[in-house]
Amino acid sequence: MPSGIEPEMVKFMLRIVRTLSVSLLWMLVQVVAGIMPGYAFVEGRFTWQNGLYYLFFLTSLSGLIVYLYRQWRHTESGDPPDAHS
Repeated sequence: MPSGIEPEMVKFMLRIVRTLSVSLLWMLVQVVAGIMPGYAFVEGRFTWQNGLYYLFFLTSLSGLIVYLYRQWRHTESGDPPDAHS
């Protein structure tokens, strides 16, 4: 190995980088889509724009959680848990 880093460690570091990147991207999208235009804040009464934003928020949060769960459920060898059976 010319780099001196074990392949298992490289896989683990890539998981960390992917997790941070996707999480930060999700947060950036939420800021741009909800906080900057004001859809995340209910002022006076709840409007359909607030509802649409919160629907998008919950859907994208669910997708992020599923992605992160699938990303980190692998065993130490990097294989999915069902690949060992």
